[in-house]
Amino acid sequence: MPIVRTTHPGFSVLLGPDYAGKSSVMSEFASSSPSWRLISTDERFLQPAHALIGRLRRDVAVDVLPSLGTDYSPEFTASLLQTAVVHLRDRIEASDPSSPTLVDSYYYKILAKCRLAGLRDNPMYTWWRSFPQPRRVVFLDVSTATAWRRSGNGAATNRLEYYGDRPDPKGFAAYQTKLRRLMLDEISHLPVTVIRAQGDIAQTAQAIRKVLSDEDR
Repeated sequence: MPIVRTTHPGFSVLLGPDYAGKSSVMSEFASSSPSWRLISTDERFLQPAHALIGRLRRDVAVDVLPSLGTDYSPEFTASLLQTAVVHLRDRIEASDPSSPTLVDSYYYKILAKCRLAGLRDNPMYTWWRSFPQPRRVVFLDVSTATAWRRSGNGAATNRLEYYGDRPDPKGFAAYQTKLRRLMLDEISHLPVTVIRAQGDIAQTAQAIRKVLSDEDR
């Protein structure tokens, strides 16, 4: 049965590898572009009524990912990650299509990470892909070397950010390279603009804002 994708012209997606700076860009949008609605599972952007999403995100990182493949299966982990996917979908559908909206990663990054965890043909993916699609994806790109430095040379990483038993530059780079490829493949049916992450967050946010504003003209 073919996947039916519906459009929702009021939202765009900010996507990118780990440590590309998406959260920092979203924070910059919050302070400099108050007319934009920002949708994310990051606690900085959650409404009080959705505090559960923040707790689930912390619990997955602290309790589940360290035991992925031993105490917790990839399928169980994916079922928890799906709560974030559905929450983002719900917030998008509740938004005003006429208001500019920026969504952090949507389901694209989680789907790619689930595939890298070994879930290649999970039925959930067909459902996710039927969700409303954005008018544009801005892919915030960053080199694996820069991302590794931003992770504190691996200190801030979790089990869904590198290959191997412990984080090291080689395993991190291999994982991030495959993650990037899978994400770009997942959004290949959409208009995509790739922007290289800059050291100055305000400049990066301005470049993204220009891309999205030009599309409205």
